[in-house]
Amino acid sequence: MASFPDSVNENDLGKAKFIGELQVPVAPFDQKSGREAWTVAFAPNGSYIAWSQGRRIVKLIPWTKCLKSFSAGNCGVGTNASSPRRFSRQNSDGGQVIPVSGEPCEHTIDCGDIVWGLAFGSSVPEKQSRCVNIEWHRFKFGQDQLLLATGLNNGRIKIWDVYTGKLLLNLMDHTDVVRDLNFAPDGSLMLVSASRDKTLRVWDLKDDGNMVKVLRGHQNWVYCSAFTPDSSILCSVGAGKAVFLWNMDKYTLIGKLEGHHNDVVSCEFSPDGALLATASHDTRVIVWDHHKATILLELGHLFPPPSPIFAGGSNDRWVRSVSFCPDGRHIASITDDRLVRFWNIEERAPEAIAPLSNGLSCAFSTDGSVLAAGTRDGSMRFWECPRSVTSLQHICRMALRRVMTTQQVEALAIPTPLRDYLTYRVI
Repeated sequence: MASFPDSVNENDLGKAKFIGELQVPVAPFDQKSGREAWTVAFAPNGSYIAWSQGRRIVKLIPWTKCLKSFSAGNCGVGTNASSPRRFSRQNSDGGQVIPVSGEPCEHTIDCGDIVWGLAFGSSVPEKQSRCVNIEWHRFKFGQDQLLLATGLNNGRIKIWDVYTGKLLLNLMDHTDVVRDLNFAPDGSLMLVSASRDKTLRVWDLKDDGNMVKVLRGHQNWVYCSAFTPDSSILCSVGAGKAVFLWNMDKYTLIGKLEGHHNDVVSCEFSPDGALLATASHDTRVIVWDHHKATILLELGHLFPPPSPIFAGGSNDRWVRSVSFCPDGRHIASITDDRLVRFWNIEERAPEAIAPLSNGLSCAFSTDGSVLAAGTRDGSMRFWECPRSVTSLQHICRMALRRVMTTQQVEALAIPTPLRDYLTYRVI
C-alpha cells in the first residue's frame, strides 16, 4: 500500500513551507487523551484565530500576533490582517456602542467542558431576525459584532463576545456531543449545530438564540456541516456514506449524494459555491457538482485504492479533514498517514505535501496564504499555501458561478468548451 500512485514520485512533489507552531503548555501528569484540537477557525475579517486546546480551553489569538511571532514578513506570507479593520462592540444588554481601539486582545476561555466545535460569526445590521413576532430582544448586536460559538461535550453551545471574552448565551437542546458549528455567511447570525444525537439544529442569535428548526434525517452521528457562500444550502455529513444537502430557506432535505464507501467526516464548499469537497474514512476526498449530484474529481490517499468492502479498514489512510482555499483552486487534506496534502483542482496528484503527525483539523486563513492544522496534542502548526498567479479565466468563472447554478450555465448559448470550463468539467 502506498500514499501515491506509481506514476507519482514522492520526492518530486513540492514541500509546503512550514512557518510556525503554537504549542500547548503541558501540566505534570497531564494525560494524553482529552487534549485534541478538534477544531480550528479564523475570524471572517482575519483578525483572530481560535482553536480548542483540549480539555475545556479555547485559545483566541490575534492573527497578526501569530504572524509576527513566526517572522512571517521574512517568509513572504501576506495577509489582509496586517491592517485589521477597527470594530465596534456593544455590551451584552444591547446598550452603548463601544469603539475598539488598539490591537485585538488575546483571550483564554474556559468553556466548562471538552470543546469539539468552534465557529466565528459576525452580524450585518440589515439582516433581520427571521422571527417577526418578537419586537423586543435582550441582545441587540451592533455593526460588525464578532462572536465565537463553542460546541461542548455535554451538548451545550456557548456564545462568547470575542473582544471581551464574556459569555453571552448558553444554548441547551442537544442531548449529546455538539461536534460542529457553522454560522451562515450572510451575516444573519443563523447558527447550525451538528451533534452526535443524530440531528442538526438551527438557532437564531438575533432572536436571543431561540431554536428555529431541527433537521432530522441522519441515522447516526453528525460530524460536520457547511454553508454555501449565499447561505441557501447546507451540507451535512456523518457516520454514514451519504452526503446530505438541505434547503435553508425551507429547512427541507434537497437530496443525498452517494459515492463514498465509508463514514464521511468533513465537508466544505468552494468560495463560489459551485463545488463541494467531502472527506471520508474510505481514504478519498471527493469534489462534487452538488447542483447535478455528480462526482467531478476523486483525490485518493491510498494506492491501489481499497475495494468498497474494505474501504475504511485499518489502513492508516483515513482522511480527517478537508478545507477549500479562498482562491478556489486549492484544497488541503489531513490524513492518518502523517501527511498534509495541498491539491490543485486541476491536478490528480498533490501540488505539495508536508509532514504532520496526528492531525485532526485544518482551515485556511481568510486570504488563503496560510493553512492551520490542529493535532491530537492540542498544538497548532502552520504552512504557507502554494502560491501562483490566478488566471483571469478562473476569476471570471468564480464571479459567474457565485450567482449561477450549473443548470443555468448549461442553458447559456455558449460554445461547449466554454460551458465545460464554467461547469468545472475540465478538472
